[in-house]
Amino acid sequence: MTVGVIMLVHENLHRAEQLARHWVAGGCPVVIHVDRNVPDTTFKPFVAALGDEPNVKFSTRHRCEWGMWGLVAATLDASQILLDSFPEVRHAYLASGACMPLRPVQDLTAYLDRHPDTDFIESVSTAEANWAVDGLEIERFTLRFPFSWRKHRLLFDAYVNLQRRLRVKRKIPNGLMPHIGSQWWCLTRETLSQILRNPNRKATDRFFRRSWIPDETYFQTLSRRFARNLESRSLTLTKFDYRGRPHVFYDDHLRLLQRSNCFVARKIWPRADKLFDTFLRASNVSPNTTEPQPDKINRLLAKASERRLKGRPGLAMQSRYPSRAAVRSQTAGHYAVFVGFSDLFEEFQPWLGQTLDTITHGHLFAPERVEFANDATVYKGAMSDSAQVRDYNCGCFLRNLMWNSRGTHQSFHYGPFDTPKAYLNFVNDPHATIVTISGAWLLRYFHSGTDISEMREDIAEKQKVERMYLRAFEDNTSKAQMKIWTLADFLTDRVDYMRSALDLVQPGAGQAMHSMPNLVDLTGFGAFLEALKNQGLYQKPVGDYKEDDSAPAQRAAQPRPYIVN
Repeated sequence: MTVGVIMLVHENLHRAEQLARHWVAGGCPVVIHVDRNVPDTTFKPFVAALGDEPNVKFSTRHRCEWGMWGLVAATLDASQILLDSFPEVRHAYLASGACMPLRPVQDLTAYLDRHPDTDFIESVSTAEANWAVDGLEIERFTLRFPFSWRKHRLLFDAYVNLQRRLRVKRKIPNGLMPHIGSQWWCLTRETLSQILRNPNRKATDRFFRRSWIPDETYFQTLSRRFARNLESRSLTLTKFDYRGRPHVFYDDHLRLLQRSNCFVARKIWPRADKLFDTFLRASNVSPNTTEPQPDKINRLLAKASERRLKGRPGLAMQSRYPSRAAVRSQTAGHYAVFVGFSDLFEEFQPWLGQTLDTITHGHLFAPERVEFANDATVYKGAMSDSAQVRDYNCGCFLRNLMWNSRGTHQSFHYGPFDTPKAYLNFVNDPHATIVTISGAWLLRYFHSGTDISEMREDIAEKQKVERMYLRAFEDNTSKAQMKIWTLADFLTDRVDYMRSALDLVQPGAGQAMHSMPNLVDLTGFGAFLEALKNQGLYQKPVGDYKEDDSAPAQRAAQPRPYIVN
């Protein structure tokens, strides 16, 4: 017997019994520590069940609580029993009742036989690396922690803050350089014996008893002092999420765990019957000398953690609310926003659908309702046309709309009549293409036939809205593709400008354009603009529009389409 196992158990004792028998069957003696919090009515039947195994011992029970000294005390006592009871053991392997061997125990034994003088323990200097996911590092050693972080959080935080204010700083014992790492290690008999026989052990234990999470620091620090050949890695595959909690492996992780070639994995779900049946089954295969390859599973778990934190690009979910500046707040696909085109051209939406390969929505942010394509009241993904539901979160609405139709290009219209500030959700989206004819929205008022004096306040309000989104469109930090014309400029060469707009949305679409949509009637629009100026409404976004600009416009407004040569 060259490998002995120290097993820390606090729940699911029926699984712990299976694991202990598996270790012993592989030639490894086991010393088990059962948490003192486990009632005797559960503990005694567990001991009796393993009574037929002479190579299974039980250590003195301690109350074990996360972050407290009990875990270290339990490990020290079990280590002493292992070394005293089994003098032939050369390596001590620390495991838990949730640690499962993924390869035959003989593979682990043979591996350690090839490294007889090597200690495998993750041991990172707190002065040189940021190992902890969250929380304290060097202060684990320099402050005192008499209160449980889980049971007495307020007392814990208050006492830490008090020590900081009083500038309390405990002295680290001479000869110790603080290190931190995974609790699960495999130490040589020589190193573990020196830790147990440390002449300064009383002072060392007293120091670590009031440190925080000593099971991640005690052996990691002392092994650096006594080990002759230390590899700073654990032979147990254990991964933590972004909150510092261990990943749990289930039945559907079977193939992934098999490909990792790791010796032991933690933490196994106690109901993962498929994993227990597969990995604890007796194996007659020849020894496998392959090195553990945790990187395979590490990469996948890193992607899973990123997915959990950031989600999939373009998908907004209730469990994940991306910030507006986050890259993941972009939509799932490319789309186009036409500003002013539906006011300048008749039947622009159906014409656009015939000209571009796109789903053509109307004004998605119209005040009355969402104008989905084909005037649908419910769109893909059971999205309602309710303006109230949409305006609860315009950004999530837009991202979910694009997600539900991913794989297809979409387009919609926007203007000052729509939900204010909705433009903030697409102006910084790199998937958005925004083409704008500024000032074209005034044509709605022009064709309304209402007296200018009655429209004055409303027009002034819409001017402010247009000024806000134009300022955002023209901002250098905008991530969307952008093209802006004034109404007057666009009318001077509308065919070339329309081609330019379509090419920006879908490259090559402008050159393939065969017809232009009909312009709305512009007769008298110049006089309308003059009247607005006389009312004190300066129309800079319209550009330098002159009444004679309407002449070519009227020729194009005939029933037959404008043919492009």
